[in-house]
Amino acid sequence: MSHEVMDNAVDDLNVVSQELLISPAELKRELPLSDAARKVITEGRQTIRNILDRKDDRIFVVIGPCSIHDVEAAKDYAARLKKLAEEVSDTIYIVMRVYFEKPRTTTGWKGLINDPYLNDSFKIQEGLHIGRKLLLDIAELGLPTATEALDPISPQYLQDLISWSAIGARTTESQTHREMASGLSCAVGFKNGTDGGLTVAINALQSVSNPHRFLGINAEGQCSIIHTRGNGYGHVVLRGGNGKPNYDSVSVAMCEDELNTAKVVPNIMVDCSHANSNKDHNLQPLVMDNVANQITEGNKSIIGLMVESNIGAGNQKIPEDLSQLEYGVSVTDACIDWPSTEKAIRSMRDKIKSVLASRNKN
Repeated sequence: MSHEVMDNAVDDLNVVSQELLISPAELKRELPLSDAARKVITEGRQTIRNILDRKDDRIFVVIGPCSIHDVEAAKDYAARLKKLAEEVSDTIYIVMRVYFEKPRTTTGWKGLINDPYLNDSFKIQEGLHIGRKLLLDIAELGLPTATEALDPISPQYLQDLISWSAIGARTTESQTHREMASGLSCAVGFKNGTDGGLTVAINALQSVSNPHRFLGINAEGQCSIIHTRGNGYGHVVLRGGNGKPNYDSVSVAMCEDELNTAKVVPNIMVDCSHANSNKDHNLQPLVMDNVANQITEGNKSIIGLMVESNIGAGNQKIPEDLSQLEYGVSVTDACIDWPSTEKAIRSMRDKIKSVLASRNKN
């Protein structure tokens, strides 16, 4: 190309290349929903709706690794979690956290879909296959799953397998994510802003419950105008912020007041990590215990918890030699280990099981 032509170019000046992506419909044909998986997903969604509607007295707990980087370890974790879920099912409804996309303030590993081989090869097409297959495997095991809806395109590929979704603190303010969430098929939790304020999340809840029209893709991968009916099952997730927690009874009461003032149903989920644990994974069980105490003492607004948990404790950097990765240990935020997970969930169940039946009665 001559310099003259290059100087006159106006399109894609910073785009190196483009690669056609498989359509959502094609991926679903390659990795279809089984009847067993469909039953788990639909029952998971309905159970969470029933909890939010106070038709089910239990609380739900979204628990699992900060992010998935090792499929075999994720399946190992899921098998353990399934047994624990059955044990506590009279009190706690367990949903496995299966996060494939990680928001980044600057740069870093963006998750299994974006870079499934953890080596900057960015095999996104393979990442979508790997992620969908894992979600199918976990559903067929009998566990509902939760994820963060981060990229506005990927829900068309994976959301049919998801029973609960989060919108993160960085994206709760985003109009794109509010519009997308208004069309999701499951309940959606909006985290409070990174500054700890509730205004952004409450605005999001008011927005997501309404119909929207926006640009997206359809099942065939074509650019489309998406019309949504609005999602009536949005709720707030308290995750602390600005270095301070907001899971304590005073913060929860203030959140209830703000939600009531905004005419939003006071359904509150507590994220036990991030600023609520002062970014120390070891403090998550203490947050869970505090929330359990609030419930036994009469709280009626807390309907769920989120916990970052893995097979091994803490986290690790991604080494150049991937064979050096420690099995079952997070490569993003630090998590509590499996023994701590079992202990914390069982303790919570024992503490709150006797009060839940009368909790939603006036």
